[in-house]
Amino acid sequence: MKKSAMVIAALVALAGCTSTQQGAVVGGVGGAAIGSAVAAPGSRTEGALIGAAVGTVAGALIGRAADPGRCYYRDQYGRRYVANCPSGY
Repeated sequence: MKKSAMVIAALVALAGCTSTQQGAVVGGVGGAAIGSAVAAPGSRTEGALIGAAVGTVAGALIGRAADPGRCYYRDQYGRRYVANCPSGY
């Protein structure tokens, strides 16, 4: 019961995230699980860390591709922001 409540809370928290953020979280968790499972018995922690890093990057890239019509911009101070793409883009 406790695990189910934690999973539901995590899903509710992810509902307010962008596709990029959701992809990064899901990719990181999945990558950590797979990395730990396929690593040699003495290096499961290293496998989980490497898997989480690779999964996070891959998930973020896949999630970003799932946001059609949104463009990333950089202002004069170097800050990045997301807004709707110009028409015809």
